[in-house]
Amino acid sequence: QVQLVESGGGLVQAGGSLRLSCAASGRTFSGYAMGWFRQAPGKEREFVARINWSGSTTYNADSVKGRFTASRDNAKNTVYLQLNSLKPEDTAVYYCAASRYPTGSEISRYYDYWGQGTQVTVSS
Repeated sequence: QVQLVESGGGLVQAGGSLRLSCAASGRTFSGYAMGWFRQAPGKEREFVARINWSGSTTYNADSVKGRFTASRDNAKNTVYLQLNSLKPEDTAVYYCAASRYPTGSEISRYYDYWGQGTQVTVSS
């Protein structure tokens, strides 16, 4: 089992920044690729970013390319999502997830463990 706890969400003005954290406990964190997803009210959960087990490879959704960056610190069992140039349409609950697939996936069903989510609200 892997337990994931997100933090760092909040209310920010458009153009602002936030850094989300996802702390992991349980099985060896470095053995998992990690993903970030988000879900806005009335919408389906969507992929945001993923990072492989070592942090050497990342991939972002087109909607956040150039603005969001995933990173990880395996010594701290933590993965991060830096959110820059935020837009009102980025408002959502953000979830981190752990996958046994080496590079993770854009598809949610390939993730084995999920956090409870953290709310990000961007005002215009």
